[in-house]
Amino acid sequence: MNIPLQTGDTLGKLKAHLEENQYPLNSRMPSERDLCRELGVKRTALRKALDELEANGQIWRHVGRGTFIGSRPVENTNDVSFIASRTNPADVMQTRLIIEPELARLAALHATSADIRVMEQCIRKTKAAREWRLYEAWDNNFHRAIAAAARNKLLLTLFDTLNTVRRAVVWGRRRTTRLGPDFKHHSFSEHDAIIAAIAERDMDLAAKRMRQHLSTVDKNLLGSMDSGA
Repeated sequence: MNIPLQTGDTLGKLKAHLEENQYPLNSRMPSERDLCRELGVKRTALRKALDELEANGQIWRHVGRGTFIGSRPVENTNDVSFIASRTNPADVMQTRLIIEPELARLAALHATSADIRVMEQCIRKTKAAREWRLYEAWDNNFHRAIAAAARNKLLLTLFDTLNTVRRAVVWGRRRTTRLGPDFKHHSFSEHDAIIAAIAERDMDLAAKRMRQHLSTVDKNLLGSMDSGA
């Protein structure tokens, strides 16, 4: 695709802005007016750059509400609620074990250095989390960053749908404590191993390490609900 020079320059500035600010998933970005002022670009060029990011699943826009980080959530919440009402944590984990290792495999093929930095940022946040809900939010961002790095829009949409159901089925259950994971929590070393495999472009190893990680999560989750994903 040939991107006009002005739009390409604006797109670069916009990507740099997103990387620098590290907005959480589904958070709202500044208004177009504020972005134009901060980036020093015209609104026409900004909108074309936003179109490009939206087409790639990096942002989504809602008229009257603003621009948000990540791909557009599933619109038909009634369908998702229906699915959630007919499933359970074991079914959700089985589905994750099918989809997420393959996303990690594709991420090892397609991930950029910027993708790796986003994953590393998520890991730093999980390690610093002092409450489970905060840990879970950044853990969720980590897994989605891998899904986005796979560069497959259909798989990313399936991941987002699965994640919405997962949050309804698993996150809706209460934990026995608010205190976050300690420094020996299994996910820390497992997450590091997944990122290392992706950075090394080892597709089989990335898939294997994701599968091992989710298997550990499965044992802990179904056993006590005191472990994060």
